[in-house]
Amino acid sequence: MTHPFGNAPTGVMHPPEVRLPAEDHFARRARRLQALAEQNEPLGEFLTFMAQLATAQQAALERARPGWQPEPEAFALALEHGMPPLNVQALQDDIDLPSELEALLGALELHVGEAQRPLLAALRDLPEKSLRQLARQVLAGEAGEARTRGLMPLVAAALQVAWLRLVHTLPQAPGRPSGEVRTLCPSCGSPPVASVIETDPQSSGVRYLQCGLCATQWYLERSICSVCEQSGKLDYLSLAPEAGDGDEESVSVAQAEACGDCASYLKLFPRALDADVEPLADDLASLTLDLLLGEEDDYRRSGFNPLLIVEG
Repeated sequence: MTHPFGNAPTGVMHPPEVRLPAEDHFARRARRLQALAEQNEPLGEFLTFMAQLATAQQAALERARPGWQPEPEAFALALEHGMPPLNVQALQDDIDLPSELEALLGALELHVGEAQRPLLAALRDLPEKSLRQLARQVLAGEAGEARTRGLMPLVAAALQVAWLRLVHTLPQAPGRPSGEVRTLCPSCGSPPVASVIETDPQSSGVRYLQCGLCATQWYLERSICSVCEQSGKLDYLSLAPEAGDGDEESVSVAQAEACGDCASYLKLFPRALDADVEPLADDLASLTLDLLLGEEDDYRRSGFNPLLIVEG
């Protein structure tokens, strides 16, 4: 199904170029995931667990005190020169991943059932060298080995907490990226998980990409591909409701901005269709769209969701 959401906004002269996540970002994500779980029966159990994980992330963010914290002026030079101050490659070995993970697991074990407890125990028993290797695979978007693949979403969740914590240490939001990196996160240099089209007066009609790791949002013009930046062969696809389906809540608001030039797609969530969308949460809730596009084999997914481990 094709949708006419490719037009550029009109009348917005100066939308905020970069927006950093709020202090309660994970709590907001948890609420959205729980709401989506109640609307989506086939994915209900999975989304409920993800809501519990996001709740644990919020608790870890608020309570943990990692052993490594950047100096107040550590990122001044990068900000001055327009480089991602929290670059993943530069900082992945510096973050106190064991402490971040232990705080997350401690908060999560209050909510999970018996089926998930072996995963928590296996992670606690993992040597730090192996833990760091899993983290590198997560950040590189790799599926990893089958025997450790089940551990990777929890490692990814701890990494998200670590980078959100770093975002909150920035003295100011970074500038909008430009040139060859303008489709990468201006805070950490990671790819976006999805994009959202806003409806609020200050940025009505504006498209923001959202980072899958640190949740920074940055402005990118509409009607251009977020991978190759071409605009001539874009299509906007979504799941059509089944005939006779009267339940409006069961229809996903997810759309795929699909590019015929580079054969990739990134999901798009217009707030005009649902004001409560949260790109990463809604990405997880719209896996049916990924499956459909994967079966058709015309486009490959470009969105980077660390919680979603995709086999190559």
